[in-house]
Amino acid sequence: MFPAAGFDSAPESGGIFLYRFHMKVYGCQMNVYDSDRVRTALTRRGWTESAEDEADMVIFTGCSVRGKAEQKVWSELGRYASLWEKNRRPRVALTGCAAQSLGEKAFSRYPWVRLVSGPRHIGLLPDGLERVMRDGGRVTLLDEDPREFYSLDEFSEVRGSRYRGYVTIAHGCDNFCTYCIVPHVRGRFVSRPPAEILREVRSLTESGAKEVTLLGQNVNSYGSDFESGYGFAELLRDVARLEGVELVRFVTSLPQDFTEKIARVMAEEPAVCPSLNLPIQSGSDRILRLMNRKYTRAAYMETVRMARSLLPELGLTSDLIVGFPGETERDFEDSLSALSEIRFDLVHTAAYSERAGTPAASMPGALPREVRMERLSRVNALQDKLTLSINQGLVGRRCRVLAEGAAPKGSSDLLQGRTPTDKVVLFPGGKDAADLPGRFVTVEIAEAESWCLKGRLIDPEHCA
Repeated sequence: MFPAAGFDSAPESGGIFLYRFHMKVYGCQMNVYDSDRVRTALTRRGWTESAEDEADMVIFTGCSVRGKAEQKVWSELGRYASLWEKNRRPRVALTGCAAQSLGEKAFSRYPWVRLVSGPRHIGLLPDGLERVMRDGGRVTLLDEDPREFYSLDEFSEVRGSRYRGYVTIAHGCDNFCTYCIVPHVRGRFVSRPPAEILREVRSLTESGAKEVTLLGQNVNSYGSDFESGYGFAELLRDVARLEGVELVRFVTSLPQDFTEKIARVMAEEPAVCPSLNLPIQSGSDRILRLMNRKYTRAAYMETVRMARSLLPELGLTSDLIVGFPGETERDFEDSLSALSEIRFDLVHTAAYSERAGTPAASMPGALPREVRMERLSRVNALQDKLTLSINQGLVGRRCRVLAEGAAPKGSSDLLQGRTPTDKVVLFPGGKDAADLPGRFVTVEIAEAESWCLKGRLIDPEHCA
């Protein structure tokens, strides 16, 4: 059960109440990054992270990009009804895209929600949470100006993995794909100053991070709002050359903005991993036009050929939507043929879901749910076969892996890491399992599945 009502029972130090908080994070890596920075800020203010049933404040960072993700948040919020009626606690904060999407309607739908904050108000969030706890009222921090941003000057010192860190390099998006709610809930595109990003990366490495992932709705657009000509290729090179940075990854890249200049930096800088997420979304030119994607299938294929010519070991992943309004069986077959021709290492697939306020939500030709789900099943079956075939070709190969920690499932000595091409690899650490997280190891791939690789440790006594 949650503690009895009465927030004045929280531990006190020097006249400041030290509240207990619990964080629940849904959706993309940007939500993880934002939550880690809020976690760090609250901890530095004297708050204590606790189990959910002991928390004074539960902070939801919710995703609204897909309908299923949003419904998950609404379902989880509903669980607090009986506890709130009985004890008037815990108080709940709703942040991120889901908060911006629902807005102040969250207060009437869920009375225990006492704060709603859009993603561009993260800098005001710690003060807002303390106001809720101190005064008991409601706080609204919704993003009204799509270009305004309140930054939180914290790097993720308190994070899920000590050895891996995320850094957002740009906020928002100006592409306005017709199915996408991101520009409406995360605002317009703005690049962070490079000096600020490099300072944050240095802080991460000083706190133990060896791998850094650069985040943005479209990282390739980084610097397009600068007059200096400094862009993503320059930033990627500068990050890769910082002392202490062993691995650099980045997501996500839009096909029309991924250039040979970026690919050459990836090829020339040893710290940059040869992995690339390049969303195709559809293999049909007609559907791509309806989606307002600014490339054709042929242009996409040419970008893939360029990237693979410079990066022979490239791990290529993608995103694909099936069941978009008006998608015919021929359009869907074009997507299947694109997967077969390109042979992605992994594809994040989704059945189209309407997002209120986007142009696609009112387009004619909406497909029945059963058609969307049937197509999703077919595309997943094809991609599973392709992924398994690609992974089986890696059996017997050796790769350098950062041991991240214990695998989510399996024996107590089973560890998890990622290959440079961003494939999950599981391997037993044996008697050294407790000492290996945070170290680079050599793993020989012994078995392949469609969702992961399984390997064995090679010469653990020589691991760096």
